[in-house]
Amino acid sequence: MLRLIKLELQKLWLNKVSRILIFVSFILPFTVLVLSSIKINFFGFFTLELGELGIFNFPIIWHITTFFASYFKFFFAIVVVSMIGNEYSNKTLKQNLIDGLSKKEFILSKFYTIIFFSACATVLIGLATFLIGLYYSSYTEASIIFREIEFLLAYFVKLVGFFSLCLFFGMLVKRSAFALGFLVILYIFEWLVFWGAYEAFGSADTAFKVKNFMPLESMYKLIDQPAQRIVMTKFPEKGDLAYDYALHWYEIAVVLGWTALFIFLSYRLLKKRDL
Repeated sequence: MLRLIKLELQKLWLNKVSRILIFVSFILPFTVLVLSSIKINFFGFFTLELGELGIFNFPIIWHITTFFASYFKFFFAIVVVSMIGNEYSNKTLKQNLIDGLSKKEFILSKFYTIIFFSACATVLIGLATFLIGLYYSSYTEASIIFREIEFLLAYFVKLVGFFSLCLFFGMLVKRSAFALGFLVILYIFEWLVFWGAYEAFGSADTAFKVKNFMPLESMYKLIDQPAQRIVMTKFPEKGDLAYDYALHWYEIAVVLGWTALFIFLSYRLLKKRDL
C-alpha cells in the first residue's frame, strides 16, 4: 500500500497545478479559525463576535466545523479527476502497466491516495476544531468535549465517498472538465428521482427517503446542516425546529456501499478498456 501511495504522491508533486490545489484544499478549511475570531461592528451600536455566540461550544462545534469544511472538498476533487486525465494525456497509465503495475494496483493506488488525503484532512480539521473549542467553549468536561466526535468519522467517510465518485467519473470520461460536469448531471438526476418518487407515492417524506439513497444525497446526509440546531440552542422553546441531525450507522453503510461500487466500476472500466 505504501509503495502505491508513494508512487501516486510523486506524480502529484511533479504537477504544479496539483500541488497548488492540494495546498488550497488543506488550507481553506482552516478559514473556520478566522471566522471564530471575526468581530462585526454594527455602526457603533453593538459588536457581534461569532466566537461569543456559543456556536463554538462543545459538542456542537464538531457538527459545525465538519459541515463547513466539507464544502471545500471540490478543490481536491479537481485533483482526483486530474489524476486520471493526466494518466491518459501524458501516457503514464500505459507506461505504468508496461513497467509491471497491474490494473488492479493502478486503481488501488488512486484509492489509497484518496484515503490518505481524506485522513490527513480529517486529522487537520479535528485538530483545528479541538483547539477552537478549547478556546471558546464554556464546557471543559471530557465527556462533553468528545461527545459528538463521530462527526469526524462522518467527514472522513464523506470525503472518501465523494472522491471515489470523482475517480469513477474520471475513469468514465478520461477528461477532468467532463468528469466534474457529470457531478452536475448526477445532482439533477437525483432531483428527478425525487420528483418521480413524489409522483409515485404522493408523499414528500417518502420521496426524500428514496433520494437519501442516491450517491450525492447520501453523502450530504452524513452531516446535516447545523443551522436549525444553532437556532434551537438559542431558542429551545421552538420545538418545531427539532430535527434528526445525528449520525446513524445505516447512513455510513449506504455511503460505504456506493464507495465500494465506484471503485469496483472504475476497475472494471480499466480492465475492459483498450489502452
